[in-house]
Amino acid sequence: MVERLASEGAGGWDVLFEAWQASRRGEDVIILAVGDPDFHTPEPIIDVAVDALRSGDTHYAEISGRSELREVIAARFSAQTGRDWGPEHVTPFSGTQQALFAASLCLLEAGDEVIAFDPMYLTYDATLQAGGAKLTRLSLDADAGFRIDADVLADAINPATRAVVLTTPNNPTGAVASVEELESVAELARANDLWVIADEVYSDLVFEGRHTSIAALEGMADRTVTVSSLSKSHAMTGWRIGWAIAPPDLVRHFGNLCLAMNYGIPGFIQTAAVAALTTQDAAVADMRDIYRRRRDLASAELAGIDGVTVLTPQAGMYVMVDVRGLPTSDEGFAWDLYRATGVAVVDAAGFGVASEGWLRLAFTISDEDVVEGCRRLKHYITNLQTP
Repeated sequence: MVERLASEGAGGWDVLFEAWQASRRGEDVIILAVGDPDFHTPEPIIDVAVDALRSGDTHYAEISGRSELREVIAARFSAQTGRDWGPEHVTPFSGTQQALFAASLCLLEAGDEVIAFDPMYLTYDATLQAGGAKLTRLSLDADAGFRIDADVLADAINPATRAVVLTTPNNPTGAVASVEELESVAELARANDLWVIADEVYSDLVFEGRHTSIAALEGMADRTVTVSSLSKSHAMTGWRIGWAIAPPDLVRHFGNLCLAMNYGIPGFIQTAAVAALTTQDAAVADMRDIYRRRRDLASAELAGIDGVTVLTPQAGMYVMVDVRGLPTSDEGFAWDLYRATGVAVVDAAGFGVASEGWLRLAFTISDEDVVEGCRRLKHYITNLQTP
């Protein structure tokens, strides 16, 4: 069973690990490979956590999450979806990955099938198959902007299918599913009695259009698990706080899993999460504006390269670059680029077959470093194309 926890895509981090070590040695590297915001967690959140620690909030907390945090999450989701959600629908977890892991263990049995669209986050294959379910990956069309294709999904559904995984806004593509695309998935879920596991961690970082939760659609509240976290939106990656929103019967199973897994989230972190969700909307908006600016800087810097396409994201903190037409060594373009320029990016093949030949660049560093990293990439590509 332990072997199921290994992910084929995890090797996509190897360039990042090498760049981190080089950076610690003081070498000239630019890391565009990780979605870890360069912003510090807003001070009011830190202050609340420190105060909680100093007041003695260092003991076990409620295993299924404190009622205050669950109520705040439910209230925000109610406002977002236009439907009523209560604390009985919410379980805090230590991030989106753990919430997905919980959903897979509680919903899927050995022999069940779960369908997910490629590209998807590069460790989700292991997470979703941890309990013995089979993952079927459906490749989205890169040339069509990696948009959801309900016809492909319909053809893949079979009697063993139990759930569909939907990531919107998407990592790595930055695509935001439209209401029409969501409805096409929802229609299939309702007709085939399927669960939808919806990863919405980037929902507060939408630049164009509007994020819609599939749980808000007719008939979907009782068959959707929505997972999210504060990691990206509030620059809280190291705090490890996220949640799942689901029907109460499933939430009770999540509570049993939390009892066996980590005995609850630390109380001072839950207190900080309440502060983040109730006082920091302006800070999130400011960070979103900065990400939008960096996205535009990166897209402008990489525009006009012959044979290379830049996919401008609607949301998130990444830009995808199509290098399928460029020569590369056996080690791959990302390694070739890093060794030649010191710029670390992620080989998007780790996210699935659909994104083979693409690079994912994270604009989670300063404007100046984003521009410099893109200039080095552009210069490297231009040299490759020069006879």
